[in-house]
Amino acid sequence: MNNKSNFNLPNTITLMRICVVPFLFILLADPGRFWSLIIAVLFVIASLTDILDGYIARKYQMITTMGKFLDPIADKLIINSAMILMIPIYRIPAWIVVITIMRDLIVDAIRSIASSDGLFIQASRLGKQKTVAQIIAVTALMIHYPVFGADAHVVGLAILYIALILTIYSGIDYFVKFYRTINK
Repeated sequence: MNNKSNFNLPNTITLMRICVVPFLFILLADPGRFWSLIIAVLFVIASLTDILDGYIARKYQMITTMGKFLDPIADKLIINSAMILMIPIYRIPAWIVVITIMRDLIVDAIRSIASSDGLFIQASRLGKQKTVAQIIAVTALMIHYPVFGADAHVVGLAILYIALILTIYSGIDYFVKFYRTINK
């Protein structure tokens, strides 16, 4: 693991992903058809950079402490910000956003407590599936209008409920892993 330089390509890509958040504020403030599509494309591109920065970091052994810290924060910032911003434009129910953010805070607290004890709880497959479902749901909810004959809002809400189930289940999974880890 190379911790000498935190300012490497993967971390720069992660920081660029975080820089998309202000554009969410601007573009979701007046989301007509054109801007809804633009923000959805920007959101997808930013979300895909998560795969890119992880791949580069692992392949070229550029994993840093900063990257381990920033990467999950970037994911949560972009997804949760988008979800919060879609509440006032009636594209997403507030209670789902509250549950999602509560889960994220609890998981972060669990991982932080484990880390302070020298333990590391890795992102689970369920957590990654949750993130993918959230990205698909949020993208469809950003578009909101019929696309290829399908109502993007209805599709987005259906996938959002799947993401909600994965959110709850993966949160429980993290808690169980934490409990087992500290009781060893």
